[in-house]
Amino acid sequence: MTVDAVLSIEHVSRQFGGVLALDDVSLSVAAGERHAVIGPNGAGKTTLFNVVSGELAPTAGTVRLLNRPATGLPPHAIARRGLARTFQRNNLLLRLTALENVRLAVQAGTAATRRLFTAVRRLPELEDGAREVLRQMDLGDRAAVPAHALSYGEQRQLEVAIALAARPRVLLLDEPTSGMSPAETARMSGLLGRLARAQTVVIIEHDMDVVFALADRITVLYLGRVIASGTPDAVRADARVQEVYLGTGEGLDL
Repeated sequence: MTVDAVLSIEHVSRQFGGVLALDDVSLSVAAGERHAVIGPNGAGKTTLFNVVSGELAPTAGTVRLLNRPATGLPPHAIARRGLARTFQRNNLLLRLTALENVRLAVQAGTAATRRLFTAVRRLPELEDGAREVLRQMDLGDRAAVPAHALSYGEQRQLEVAIALAARPRVLLLDEPTSGMSPAETARMSGLLGRLARAQTVVIIEHDMDVVFALADRITVLYLGRVIASGTPDAVRADARVQEVYLGTGEGLDL
């Protein structure tokens, strides 16, 4: 674990019956870093996120968040510690507007959650905060649109906006460009690239253009194990990484 790490994963394993999905995984993420986790399908990437965010308890090993133990804590407790995440599939309240979706997320992160009988119109700070996050994700002019009426790419942007609404110190993004067109992918990549460095970002992503555009460091998983971790240039040149990607038919676009 490095001294300035805000997220430390130490010798983490996760077993499902006879399947070892994570096998002695260790990595650390420094404050403000953009850290990508890549690997072929089935490498253990989402399982790793599920362990970090509290969706799953590790079979072995420890997780530390902001220099405090977080191993085995439930998701709501980890969220209160300063971590937010997105998922591979949209998880929106589709009948609510974009603004209402984000406003609920802002409210959840404030004392307003305890003011059950206060009308929203009497809490303008919630709407102001929600509109600020929507603008950050280039959805300011879509605030009044129901989530179901947004394009797929806009829905993915809204997912990130909801995660940002809690003002997390650490943001986990699970394939934020999955299923997007090239234009939507480029737009999302640009928006993520503009996030403030006050937020540490860990991203799972298959699109190597996005990975190499955003990441300060990259960790490569294969069959649940870390096979490489370092700068994009170091990972790009790693013979084992090349072997794994070429061997699985998933080319690492260099």
